[in-house]
Amino acid sequence: MKDSNSATFQLVTIVLFLSLSWRATSDSSSQVDKFLQCLANNSALMLESIYTPSNSSFENALQAYIRNRRFLTPETPKPVAIVAPNHVSHVQATVICAKDNGVQIRVRSVGHDYEGLSYRSNVTFVILDMFNLRSIDVDVDNEVAFVQAGATIGKLYYKIANESKGHAYPAGVCPSLGTGGHFSGGGYGNMMRKYGLSVDNILDAQVVGADGNILDRASMSEDLFWAIRGGGGASFAVIVSWKIKLVQVPEKVTVFTVPFTLEQGATDVAFKWQQVAPKLPEDLYIRQIASVINGSCPLEKKILVSFMGLFLGEADKLVPLVNQSFPELNLTKEDCKEMSWLESTVYWAGFPVGTPVQVLLNRTQGAPNIFKVKSDVKTVIPKEGLETIWQMLIGMGNTSAANISMQWNPYGGKMSEIPESSTAFPHRSGNLFLIQLRDMYDRMGPFVSKDPREAFLNYRDIDIGSSPSDQTNFTHAQVYGSKYFKDNFQRLTMVKAEMDPSNFFKNEQSIPPNFNFK
Repeated sequence: MKDSNSATFQLVTIVLFLSLSWRATSDSSSQVDKFLQCLANNSALMLESIYTPSNSSFENALQAYIRNRRFLTPETPKPVAIVAPNHVSHVQATVICAKDNGVQIRVRSVGHDYEGLSYRSNVTFVILDMFNLRSIDVDVDNEVAFVQAGATIGKLYYKIANESKGHAYPAGVCPSLGTGGHFSGGGYGNMMRKYGLSVDNILDAQVVGADGNILDRASMSEDLFWAIRGGGGASFAVIVSWKIKLVQVPEKVTVFTVPFTLEQGATDVAFKWQQVAPKLPEDLYIRQIASVINGSCPLEKKILVSFMGLFLGEADKLVPLVNQSFPELNLTKEDCKEMSWLESTVYWAGFPVGTPVQVLLNRTQGAPNIFKVKSDVKTVIPKEGLETIWQMLIGMGNTSAANISMQWNPYGGKMSEIPESSTAFPHRSGNLFLIQLRDMYDRMGPFVSKDPREAFLNYRDIDIGSSPSDQTNFTHAQVYGSKYFKDNFQRLTMVKAEMDPSNFFKNEQSIPPNFNFK
């Protein structure tokens, strides 16, 4: 794998003065002191790369990449230190020193973990903050790119398009997502029906294992390479960088958004969407978004259902295609906007048409949100079920000041062709679409996957089960693991036993080592 860093850990002794306002008064504080001294003795980390609660910049460093406002509270447990590596050797030093001194680490690339498990815990922990490791190198001739874990997908899209108007990468629609967590959890996006997920287009990775060694695909086992593509890197190693395969796109793509109120027949269109969207040509992706909006009367709430599309082609081809397969949408050429693929990523991120593409380089898009999501649907929801959902959404809108919306994302196409065991991400053939919204999990019971209910790691949900912070209980882990990974969970536990038998890399929803499975 292309990398300028040495694959061996070099111990560099330096004098590093850490200004700490507290002294060790307990076993945990003594552990932290020893951890920090270990870094001072064994790494070329600069002082400005380490933040402790005594630093004036500690709170800013902590909050800079907390993307869920639920955890921007005084009650949220805080790390005893934040380490922001500038080099892979700094990652090695952090892992070695933390393991040797009994300090847990949480790895954060850009902080989009839906449950905040990359930056919070009830045990003594350190955040390994990857935001400085964000270089991107695009090789158009070989149709590959090298991207570090702290880079955002917005910057990745921008860099790819700057090198080639005909290349892209299949990943999410939120530009501030970090490649470290987004890719390792699957990487769901609006080109997945054409090219699959991000994990289906990863060629290599550089990671730091629990022993502090640097590994790439040639030196790691194929089992580990399989596991970090969809199984989440946080259970197995620290993801440092990826080598990804670029995909081809036309110079012009088409986007559209068509809204319907209930009075305009939104229920009928939404019902038909479920039957059509997963079966459309793979060049076309149509997301359904149900939102609660204000009515014409005070305190009145209404439902608006919008259909947002991306077509890898021009409008002249798109309109007749949609009107033949999905006439209920009543798509016209006036609804369509042709633009470059890069411009379409800006549109899908929610910015107005004409917004400069440089907005993709903003690592913190807007204010942090309050969010909680659920996922999984395998059968068509009848119109009566849709009407029930609309009423539930309105009820939520009446009791919440937050914007209430529900996203429905279609599967099919390439997703149905890739075997469940190809990567650790198992949600493939048989899924119609995926939903996102808090408080709908139990109420969606009649319509969703069963035995077990399925969930998606990139939409992490602590409500489906968790393990204690200081251990990973196999019985507990099987509850959430079977939902995230289905039959792949057992293989993941075996990879964990091979790569991290002491269970150093852990969190409240990590994979436990299994030494007994055959």
